[in-house]
Amino acid sequence: MVEIKTEENVNEMREAGRVVARALAAARAQAAPGVPVTALDRAAREVLAEAGAGSPFLGYRPDWAPTPFPAVVCVSVNDAIVHGVPDGTRLADGDLVSLDCGALLRGWAGDAAVSFTVGRARPEDTRLIGAAEEALAAGIAAAVAGNRVGDIAHAIGTVCRKAGYGIPDGFGGHGIGRAMHEDPGVPNEGRPGRGMRLRPGMVLAIEPMLIGGGGDEHYTARDGWTIRTLDGSRAAHAEHTVAVTAAGPRVLTVL
Repeated sequence: MVEIKTEENVNEMREAGRVVARALAAARAQAAPGVPVTALDRAAREVLAEAGAGSPFLGYRPDWAPTPFPAVVCVSVNDAIVHGVPDGTRLADGDLVSLDCGALLRGWAGDAAVSFTVGRARPEDTRLIGAAEEALAAGIAAAVAGNRVGDIAHAIGTVCRKAGYGIPDGFGGHGIGRAMHEDPGVPNEGRPGRGMRLRPGMVLAIEPMLIGGGGDEHYTARDGWTIRTLDGSRAAHAEHTVAVTAAGPRVLTVL
């Protein structure tokens, strides 16, 4: 069931979105060669605490997870696509990092992700991250009242495939509101004109994930959480929480 949010609800979600944006910025600011991945999680925790916000990630345990998630951010490095668990691993010059963070504030959720390079960037990583951001922008542009979920999926998939990148099957965006994951699902590839029709008041987390090697295959690492590319190529992830409004898409997870 999809809850249609009022304008007041969307404004409240915007405040949660601002917290997410600040947490991502703080975590990214910690990323440097030699810094342990756990430092990024600590920075995000401080932002959430200062805002009086909770984390929809910390303690989250879907049916397939062997353990509750132990952090407030997912930190996915190099060949990790999503759900990377922060640990004592130290970042290295040239690492490609994807950060995913959420916040719960006064009963409403926000969720966003960003990818970037630590230190000196490889040209191929710059292209991959740029394509993820372009795919996200295309998906947001398609989040217009009267369109369908398939139009968002098609917009994202077209950018990814045209650039020669893979799309991990089974992973994509979702509705969001009082909980981090709500209906409807928002795939990263699909046929236009298909799926649920978009209405003002729907709020979606749109999140393309790209595999640099061009294949779609992936596997779950031994920690039971981290999703990695099967070919060992690098991956990028970009995400925003977006409200469908009569005036067009409204991005809620920006500063």
